Amino acid sequence: MQAGTAGAPSDDALLTADAVSLAFGGVKALTEVGFTVRRGELFSIIGPNGAGKTSMVNCISGRYSPTAGRILYKGRDITRLKPSARAELGLGRTFQNLALFAHMSVLDNIMVGRHHLLKNNVLTGALWWLGGARQEELSHRRAVEEIIDFLEIQHVRRALAGTLSYGLRKRVELARAIALRPDLILLDEPMAGMNLEEKEDMARFIVDLNAEWGMTVIMIEHDMGVVMDISHRVMVLDFGRKIAEGEPEAVLADPHVRRAYLGEVDEEAAA
Repeated sequence: MQAGTAGAPSDDALLTADAVSLAFGGVKALTEVGFTVRRGELFSIIGPNGAGKTSMVNCISGRYSPTAGRILYKGRDITRLKPSARAELGLGRTFQNLALFAHMSVLDNIMVGRHHLLKNNVLTGALWWLGGARQEELSHRRAVEEIIDFLEIQHVRRALAGTLSYGLRKRVELARAIALRPDLILLDEPMAGMNLEEKEDMARFIVDLNAEWGMTVIMIEHDMGVVMDISHRVMVLDFGRKIAEGEPEAVLADPHVRRAYLGEVDEEAAA
């Protein structure tokens, strides 16, 4: 399943990281990392453990504030904006570790993702029976049901999130992230811990989000088969520095990437 076959991304820059650095005390997590993600692109970030991938995503989402550099989203500097403000601008994310409300139903977990789209206030709440808040809730419920159908989780829609299998919980977390209908979604290892069938399903959902729902995707993923199959472009980090960026085939063929990520030894150097 090739992402590129669904239509190439535009030349319009949606997000730009400009020389982003991040340090925790004396430890440098990122050093002057720069890249641009185009609107409509499925962009993957790869690298060995500890390379700075999640740190980069955390800087984009607002969980971390860069030590230096800046992040532009839709042409606006969002470097110091709070995560909630970035969500309101159309930026969503999932987490490497599941962050669902275990004692809430699948339906209610997804409704949480609609929070930033709610326009109801005290006045419209008082006019509930005249159609204000009630109509708004019905609209959001319809949007959630569309997501449930898309991710094929109708059979667990009323189940408690904490009772689901790991693969289904990953789908629910994705559902909650896309409930905001973000223009850009950050996926932190969406297929980690899944079996082959679950990975194939998740890859299909991500490609469809990009191609059919028009969401730009930045994805961290360790499965090179998935990365090669669905990404438009790939960036490689190693020890917090960017060592390669480009189309998947070209990046994978880069000797620096093969040494850093795949652990291959340069035969000439070894000789």
